[in-house]
Amino acid sequence: MNRKQLLILVVLLAVIGGAGLVYLKKDNAEYASSGGTLGQKLLETFQINDVAQVVLKQDKQTVSLVKQDDLWRVKERQDYPANFSTIGDLIRKAADLKVVQSEQIGASQLERMELVEPGKGAAGSGTLVEFKDKGGKTIRSMMLGKKQVKKSESPSPFGGGDFPVGRWITTSAKPGVAALVSETFTEAEPKAEQWLDKEFFKVEKVKSVSLTSTNATNSWSVSRETEAGEWKLAAPRAGEVLDTNKVSSLGSVLASPSFNDVVAADAKPEDTGMNTPSVVKIETFDGFTYTAKVGKKTSDEASIHFSLAVSADLPKARTPGKDEKPEDKEKLDKEFAEKNKKLEEKLAQEKKFEKYTYLVSKWSVDSALKDRAELLVEKKEPAKPDDGKPSPTQPFPGLTVPPAPPTPPSLPPVPPAPTVLPKPPAPKLETNPVPKLDVKPAPAAPKAEVSPAPKVEVKPAPKPEEKK
Repeated sequence: MNRKQLLILVVLLAVIGGAGLVYLKKDNAEYASSGGTLGQKLLETFQINDVAQVVLKQDKQTVSLVKQDDLWRVKERQDYPANFSTIGDLIRKAADLKVVQSEQIGASQLERMELVEPGKGAAGSGTLVEFKDKGGKTIRSMMLGKKQVKKSESPSPFGGGDFPVGRWITTSAKPGVAALVSETFTEAEPKAEQWLDKEFFKVEKVKSVSLTSTNATNSWSVSRETEAGEWKLAAPRAGEVLDTNKVSSLGSVLASPSFNDVVAADAKPEDTGMNTPSVVKIETFDGFTYTAKVGKKTSDEASIHFSLAVSADLPKARTPGKDEKPEDKEKLDKEFAEKNKKLEEKLAQEKKFEKYTYLVSKWSVDSALKDRAELLVEKKEPAKPDDGKPSPTQPFPGLTVPPAPPTPPSLPPVPPAPTVLPKPPAPKLETNPVPKLDVKPAPAAPKAEVSPAPKVEVKPAPKPEEKK
């Protein structure tokens, strides 16, 4: 390569590099003007302490979370207390959002990115999240769109393999720009029941339980003398015996109840069953009385309508024990005062639940809704007397036992057998005696004389002559 060619090559590289630098500056300028540089916060200058309202909208659903007297509440549920930790997480995540990718989008692309404004079409509708101040003025807002998913590199035995890694969002400040962030906001849905504070009351140290049923014959009341004592049935009827195994669960009735939702204020009593409820009354050894009204089940039978009233008869002073020592009095009085204070706080907290009707998990109250007969020892049917006739059995449900075959007609009586006369004895025959024969033994045969065999004399063989 000569000097001229080298010079031309250097000039070309300089031109290409300059053009690339100009293009990069232009692209960065457009990127900055559209959605910000990578790593920049999406909601700039967002002051989370100014947020006093959060509104979520999707299609025709709306949830308004409002801060009142330093307590967050769900407006659509009669201002029921909201879960502050869930709301706080949403606000903090929004304030910390950083741009991962940014794209210019037009109106035609909003449906594909699921960023259509709620109420303007069900297809491709996004979730609008608005952060407002005390006066209701919008501080910041963002539209949550399509989730960005990634395929799992390792196959899963449970199928699938795609999992969300981010979400596309537009903001009110730059509506024509979609920014990809690493947060998915899975919990940000306009479902009121998801934002409720699920802390509930708790029954402890059960002393007695009674059920007043809509059917008077099913009502009952049981009680015990101590926490480990045996349950006794009040006013038992003739033949009734309480089954201790069946009532053992009453000691923990409503010990840890949970609810799924709060019923709207405009719900009709005839629809919830609260116009003719069953009433469960529970008294505790601490002096608390819980009166629960139980209505109809939901269509899926997972929840049941429920309301609560709480009262307590707490002692004002402690009764000193017999032979109580002066040095023990101060300690016992202090323990009594501390216990009473906790019980008073518990009563004040639980009385807040009296205002609402809940959808309570059915298993929470099942043990207290049993009919009277379900608590008793089953009666055994008395055995039927044996009348000698076989009784048909039916071993399998739905199986028809064939009727017994007809009895054959009776036969005429058999005439008695004719009388057989005895046979005359056979005549005896006279026989002459056989004469005895005189048998003599045969004479013995003469013995034959045997002569001895003659001896044979054996001479030795002559010796052969020796050769000379």
